[in-house]
Amino acid sequence: MGQFADNCIEKIRQKKSSVIVGLDPHLLLFPKQLTDRIKSFEDIADAILIFNKEIIDAVYDIVPFIKPQIAFYEQFGLHGLKAYIETIKYGQKKGLLVIGDIKRGDIGSTAQAYSKGHIGKVELLGKQHDVFGVDAITINPYLGSDSIKPFINDAENFNRGLFILVKTSNPSSIELQDLIVENKTGERSKLFIEVAKYVQIWGQDFIGKNGYSSIGAVIGATYPEELAEIREIIPNSFLLIPGYGAQGGSAEDIKYGFNKDGFGALINASRSILFAYRKSDKYIDKDFQKAARDETIRMNDEINMIIH
Repeated sequence: MGQFADNCIEKIRQKKSSVIVGLDPHLLLFPKQLTDRIKSFEDIADAILIFNKEIIDAVYDIVPFIKPQIAFYEQFGLHGLKAYIETIKYGQKKGLLVIGDIKRGDIGSTAQAYSKGHIGKVELLGKQHDVFGVDAITINPYLGSDSIKPFINDAENFNRGLFILVKTSNPSSIELQDLIVENKTGERSKLFIEVAKYVQIWGQDFIGKNGYSSIGAVIGATYPEELAEIREIIPNSFLLIPGYGAQGGSAEDIKYGFNKDGFGALINASRSILFAYRKSDKYIDKDFQKAARDETIRMNDEINMIIH
């Protein structure tokens, strides 16, 4: 396996796309044919996996990435986590890079255990095994550097990627992330700016042959001015940008995430792709795959217009 950032660039070039399809399975938005026989958590997990596979089949040749959000699977216990694992395996089988949206953050041995399970290896009977085996994950830096180091070590050892939360897309992110703080040198700035500076430091040892680091940041499309600020601080990392589509982010909002070479930003859309069939009368429930593909093509075209 190559270095994660180099793998990203290879896939982006191959697919002519910087789009991530976020696999957030909202059951209430599912086509009726997948939900009308649900009677147990096992049935729910089966419906999720069928839905995810259909979406992957519809888009795998036109996007480089999928991003399952683990909360939508964890809520259904062991059956849900099985669907999460099978979704990861199926996406990778189809040649996609899989980003596990887990937003974990803890210290010491707990952080190490999270890291082993998601991007590292777990030892069993003298052998090391993948558990979730995603290509990259999202993590929360709120607990400081010692909560990040176990993930960085496994990212290095197993050629994985990390996306560290810097400025999230939700409206109330300003309550904490925009607080004015004083750093170790006495400078005062917003908290998310200081986090971005740390991401830049952590990522310097992970720059691949194409000039990009495998340690990146998460910054919401709903904050375009902040996105431009963060891009200046972190010039050599990929920025994972949620909030496009259903949350209100537009192509114009995310253009500052890209560098002049046309790389550097990965744009996530979830509901606007997965449930595109619900937005137009020209689709029926059974057309959900076609609607998802049509919306992905439209999104690809819209984004490519602003970077080329």
